[in-house]
Amino acid sequence: MKRLLLLLLLIPALAAAKVPDEDNIVDRTMDSESPFYYPALMLRYNAGDATLTDEDYHYLYYGYAYQDDYKPLAANPDLDKMLMLVSVLDPEKPDVATLESMISTGTDALKRDPFSPKILNLMSFAYGGLGDKAREKAYSDRMNGVIRAILASGDGFTQKTPRHVLMFEHALDVLAAEGLSYGKARIISRTVEFVPLTVPYVVEGKKRKGFYFDFGRVYWNKPEGYTYKRDRTWQFNNLKPRTYK
Repeated sequence: MKRLLLLLLLIPALAAAKVPDEDNIVDRTMDSESPFYYPALMLRYNAGDATLTDEDYHYLYYGYAYQDDYKPLAANPDLDKMLMLVSVLDPEKPDVATLESMISTGTDALKRDPFSPKILNLMSFAYGGLGDKAREKAYSDRMNGVIRAILASGDGFTQKTPRHVLMFEHALDVLAAEGLSYGKARIISRTVEFVPLTVPYVVEGKKRKGFYFDFGRVYWNKPEGYTYKRDRTWQFNNLKPRTYK
């Protein structure tokens, strides 16, 4: 059985950071004449439109922060159910019933977090296990697009150049997709956290001990008295990301 999923990281796209410009994102996604008008973009995304560009994904991902459905601190019980299904799954010989349950539950989980790399990854895996190559690739493409948008938002090497995420879990999912193991995150400021790596990441001869992530959007509409509890990451039973070629 093919292993869990992805990863097509386009290095040229990472050369110049595309830091989210909030005014620009609001203007472009709320203008019905704009090619990035959010309702139209979301329809294409949900339909698995393979022609979506990295720029489209930039506005899709960061534009979601301005949608009524964006509730980053709300529980996602369907994700919990999906993770329970994965925890007892034999990745080499997954049974059809479990894969079908994963898809049903994952579809509901995506309603609460449509850009979760973790959920998209598992959906692609489930469809691949059922032999549906078209949907397997469609969900993988969505996940790749989301991850590239996050990676392009900053190199994450300094507090001033963080990667921007809509959910805490997205930061950990990106690191997992890169094959990096990490320790417990710590808050650096009101909007930035640092996720240390258990093994230093060497870039151009320099050791990077971890990555900075901007999570400020998570608390834009934080309920009073809310206490956040971190979710689990996407790697179960030693399942690793897979690269499509």
